[in-house]
Amino acid sequence: MRRLCAFAAALVLPLCNSLCLAQDDARARIAAPGDYRYTIRHGELDRHYRVHVPKSFDAAKPQALIVALHGGGGSMDYQADDANYGLIGLSEREGVVLVFPNGFSRLRRGTLATWNAGTCCGTARDREVDDVGFIRQVVANLRQQMAVDRHRVFATGMSNGAMMAYRLACEASDVFSAIAAVAGTDNTRQCAPARPVRVLHIHARNDPMVPFDGGYSSNTRLRAATGEFASVPDTMARWARHDACAATPQQVLAVAGARCEAWPSCGGGAQLELCVTETGGHSWPGGQKARGEAPSQALSANALMWEFFNRP
Repeated sequence: MRRLCAFAAALVLPLCNSLCLAQDDARARIAAPGDYRYTIRHGELDRHYRVHVPKSFDAAKPQALIVALHGGGGSMDYQADDANYGLIGLSEREGVVLVFPNGFSRLRRGTLATWNAGTCCGTARDREVDDVGFIRQVVANLRQQMAVDRHRVFATGMSNGAMMAYRLACEASDVFSAIAAVAGTDNTRQCAPARPVRVLHIHARNDPMVPFDGGYSSNTRLRAATGEFASVPDTMARWARHDACAATPQQVLAVAGARCEAWPSCGGGAQLELCVTETGGHSWPGGQKARGEAPSQALSANALMWEFFNRP
């Protein structure tokens, strides 16, 4: 039985972490829908993650996986809260297994966690935490616990989590066939994907935390922890080179308050697409969690991501 923390309901944010709950065995076969929590030892650190298996789960069929990475200062439980991102609802609608790893935290409760995504962010960056190796191990464990479709393992993330998704695309292209980055640019120190990776980037034009045109966060207290961010245009140009795409994108969607453009003729079956909302600031389009301003409802990040992941 998984024992919910008695005090969780009293918290302002739903950040009860895996240490508050009974742990599942990371070696045990997953044979039924539900929510599972694991702690493993990696890089001399105890690392935590949770897995959501939808009600439609059929253990006999290979499963698609989405590894969902929280933003800097968050936690796996915050990312998994449907009131914030709606990812559990996506899992149930589409029958996809969700994996929520927890970043590195100096706190026993696992909150205020960050990812070592290159030049960002925080203690995970400063201690050179092996987050790529940790996430590789998480996926490897799940491959032992259930049938996984190796061609349908994806990563998504918000902010620092999006930056970590870019690092996975650079260093774990043998695991991940596509990523969807929301409100976080490519800040890797080096990048040499072993194979082309499909990339969807979603960003608000008025994002003050990870500015569209690059530079430092508007929050001066965070600048030492985050460093200077790459711009969205530089990120897309970099991935156009990695994926051997044509230099000039073409508009593929225009709605009130948002537009999307795609780079044609990418190599090796890769695809590269950028969707930009006019408003929403540093948030998840289509979500409910406001960070200074309400998320744009011109687009749904979840709908865009799932359609992108399922393209042939």
